[in-house]
Amino acid sequence: MEKKKRKRLHGVVQKVIKSKTSSEPEKAQIGIDEAEELYREVRVENIMIDEDGEKARLKPGAEVDVVVEADENRDDKKMRESFGVNKADCAA
Repeated sequence: MEKKKRKRLHGVVQKVIKSKTSSEPEKAQIGIDEAEELYREVRVENIMIDEDGEKARLKPGAEVDVVVEADENRDDKKMRESFGVNKADCAA
């Protein structure tokens, strides 16, 4: 089993966005204060599984953890290739 690099960020559900059609799931917008300004808000499908294996939904104001995970032995080149990003695009 490969080891993973992991970062846990704390967030709060800012709002729930209803879908425009019944074929699209609603979204939960999560604010992450620890993230860079441009990335402080993320939207995810608002379909979760609780501790008992039952479907659940996030509500505005709920405190959540957002976990970012990557393979430990994956180098930057492989990571860029998997996302289709050129090295020049990554320069600061």
